Amino acid sequence: MSIELIESDKQVIEWFAAGKVEDFPVDAGVAVKYKDTQLAVFYFSDSNKWYASQNLCPHKLEMALSRGLIGSEGEEPKVACPFHKKTFSLKTGACLSGDELEISTYAVKIEDGIVKIGITE
Repeated sequence: MSIELIESDKQVIEWFAAGKVEDFPVDAGVAVKYKDTQLAVFYFSDSNKWYASQNLCPHKLEMALSRGLIGSEGEEPKVACPFHKKTFSLKTGACLSGDELEISTYAVKIEDGIVKIGITE
């Protein structure tokens, strides 16, 4: 089974197998580690879409985004840092709270029941 690929404007250099679909929470996030980097992976059941971003909140440099609240602002999927409430687009990485902060986002695809994250440079 394949789920819609969430595109990124960055060049994917490797697809990282983050885990089985059933290992991820529904309508929430979870942290995964790729080499020395923590990533946050989110599944939105209402739209059946997956998103990935850095786990590090750029506001106070806390590894917390995977524990943040997810939702949407219009059509824009977002995550809010659980500590500081700064919100970020899971499509573009832009801060939706009006600050000049941003996060890295990554393409996600599902292949044969495995969640894969598109690692960029």
